[in-house]
Amino acid sequence: MELQVKGRDLYGWNPDDDAQWASVGQKIASRNLWISIPSLLCGFAVWLYWGIITVQMLNLGFHFSRDELFSLTAIAGLSGATLRIPSSFFIRLAGGRYTIFLTTTLLIVPAAAAGFLLQDVNTPLWQFQLVALLSGLGGGNFASSMSNISFFYPRKIQGYALGMNAGLGNFGVTTMQILVPLVMTFALFGGDSMTLQAMSGTLIGKIPAGTETYIFNAGWVWLLLLIPLAFATWFGMNTIRDEHVSPDTDSAVSAFSKICGLLLIGFATAAFGLWLMLPASFGGSGWEVSKFIVLPLVIALTVFAMKLIPGRIQTNLARQFKIFGNKHTWSMSLIYTMTFGSFIGFSAALPLAIKVVFGYQHLLVEGVMTHTTPNPSGPSALMYAWMGPFIGALVRPVGGMLADRWGGARVTQIISVIMAGAALGVAYYMKAAYGSATPEDYFWPFLVLFIVLFAATGVGNGSTFRTIAMVFDKEQTGPVLGWTSAVAAYGAFFIPQVFGEQIKATTPEFALYGFTIFYGVCILTNWWFYLRKNAYVQNP
Repeated sequence: MELQVKGRDLYGWNPDDDAQWASVGQKIASRNLWISIPSLLCGFAVWLYWGIITVQMLNLGFHFSRDELFSLTAIAGLSGATLRIPSSFFIRLAGGRYTIFLTTTLLIVPAAAAGFLLQDVNTPLWQFQLVALLSGLGGGNFASSMSNISFFYPRKIQGYALGMNAGLGNFGVTTMQILVPLVMTFALFGGDSMTLQAMSGTLIGKIPAGTETYIFNAGWVWLLLLIPLAFATWFGMNTIRDEHVSPDTDSAVSAFSKICGLLLIGFATAAFGLWLMLPASFGGSGWEVSKFIVLPLVIALTVFAMKLIPGRIQTNLARQFKIFGNKHTWSMSLIYTMTFGSFIGFSAALPLAIKVVFGYQHLLVEGVMTHTTPNPSGPSALMYAWMGPFIGALVRPVGGMLADRWGGARVTQIISVIMAGAALGVAYYMKAAYGSATPEDYFWPFLVLFIVLFAATGVGNGSTFRTIAMVFDKEQTGPVLGWTSAVAAYGAFFIPQVFGEQIKATTPEFALYGFTIFYGVCILTNWWFYLRKNAYVQNP
């Protein structure tokens, strides 16, 4: 079928047709990719900026405990991961253009709300929790963005295309970790300043206590990007209207209604899961149900609620739910969780972990180890936390290109071993630092090994994209990318929670031991499915 362009809709799109690709396809795909990337970047930034904001809230004397601050990061993490489940199916139901426009524009709500609430140190915890829940919109965007881009590119360069979208999109983490500390140093939007009660910092150096700061800029600064991006997505992106992508896309109103309805399901199940887990003092039920029970429950409830939707939506969803009958959906969910789940979880947890482990002296007082004495020689989390996510995002396209050449499973296996070794090294230095009066002595080897760990996750992200693109057919590739990214995104909830719990128990190294065991399971899974002699698919 010859390609036809009607308005912003594409009919007969076939990027694997060399003639079509060379004549007009590559130009159209590139335009959609380069609008998708900054939109995804802003999504990651709004989703994960609580990791930086909570450090500064601690420096400013907001009246919240460390556990309460870790909970804000975890709430955004759980919300964003859960919203990825319905987002995995947005492209078929609503079309790429309408989906990316609405999901990008909705980010204005949590960004503006965060800026408003951060003007007052007396803002109650529940209001921050609500905005953290809404920040999950940024996390959910990844699933629909990756699904959308997968349809625009030929299979032979899927690793590159998806690596570029995800890798540069993930620069939202680094961009946020560099930009937010800088914009808090001056009155970008006016308003009343606050005074630092503890040392802070930016990319270029430490900021002493007593300095004036503007923490609310951390939310409002994203409006400068989100508003023009809303126009770019509306006027610059396309919807592929072929049977295997978005055949039933209706009007904008109809598409937006479907998206909002599915998002409400995700918000409801995420909020229910948080209520089960959080203590009563945090606004939860007080039952403090184990996360190992709640996370599968939230996933199951979200999928079940989507199955109850009547009408034509259910027909389209049922077609895409066929991915759950494919064993490779589950193997790749596990493997992708190892790579992306680690990347996103460590990105969310690292700033506050640096502050808590290295920003305080760990002193033996009357036979009891204490962890509350500020360390004047400690590193600033805001100076260094950006490095790991920066490297992880930077090398992700490299992982895709290596996988295109050498095979996705082989590259994934190598980086899995590197991840396990680096995690054990981080555990060693974290344990040493948390028992020392001079934890800064262990900071540089800790940071270098963490950067190695981040780099390995980035390469592994690119290689797993290649594997998914080769294992699944063109109709299932998009939904599988969305689904696996949804499962993996729970790392943004799980890892900060585990770090917070183990730091409270004074055994932060146990968190890394647990992650290493999980990496071992993934190594065996990848070998069994894709590398052994009689593998289901040989080194895809």
